[in-house]
Amino acid sequence: PRFGLGSGINAEYGALHYLNMGRRIRVQRQGRGSVFSLHAHHRKGPAKIRKLDYAERNGYIKGVIKEIIHDPGRGAPLAKVQFRDPYKFKRRNELFIAVEGAYTGQFLYCGKKAALTMGNVLPLSELPEGTTVCNVEEIPGDRGALARASGKFATVIAQTDDAKKTMLRLPSGKKKLVLSHCRAQIGVIAGGGRVEKPILKAGRAHYKAKAKKKNWPRVRGVAMNPVDHPHGGGNHQHIGHPSTVSRHACPGQKVGLIAARRTGRLRGTRVVAGPVTKD
Repeated sequence: PRFGLGSGINAEYGALHYLNMGRRIRVQRQGRGSVFSLHAHHRKGPAKIRKLDYAERNGYIKGVIKEIIHDPGRGAPLAKVQFRDPYKFKRRNELFIAVEGAYTGQFLYCGKKAALTMGNVLPLSELPEGTTVCNVEEIPGDRGALARASGKFATVIAQTDDAKKTMLRLPSGKKKLVLSHCRAQIGVIAGGGRVEKPILKAGRAHYKAKAKKKNWPRVRGVAMNPVDHPHGGGNHQHIGHPSTVSRHACPGQKVGLIAARRTGRLRGTRVVAGPVTKD
């Protein structure tokens, strides 16, 4: 008989058991939530710059920092900024990512004609080359998408000749062209140097992971049994086959270097070709 299962009912049960053998690996279980779900209950809210309106497009609007607060799961502090509503008799509260040097009681100005000072929000078209910016819009009106982590900043490199696009150097070192009427906050995100403090003990790593619900401590696949992970088993801890895996592999196989374009260390320096000049 096939699979050496005997015959009759036992054979049918054995075949069913054979087809369902194995176990859901860790990456498959994470998608179901449960103990892997995010701890977002104590978070203060989405941190964004003001919604673009007439006041910002044509002039400026003044706000005041009421409070600087900690946001669980975020390395940078947040600033509660209060603005007067330009249309109704009321006040609007916004959550900005605090920049270095921000303090309670500080006035922030948002708009095309705002001053070029730390914390203010201006369009990129109004900024000179070399300006340090953060919380930059990638698409006009998205309220901030680039350079938002603690201690990070982008730099304005150049404006195009037609003044429609601005070249930025991102924290990764990559250069990016964005539309010049995207807005940005001037300065560096606060909380820099966070990663320089040594963790020293497992308890701190535990609470750090708990804020974001990271899977910690994380057991290596080669330390598992074959039933638990594709890298498990063997008389020595080794993968035993290429660690790269197809983008279209089934969920139980998708571990390791998924759809890797290249592997190994990055060696040497990348030369960026500049404009050729004639002597």
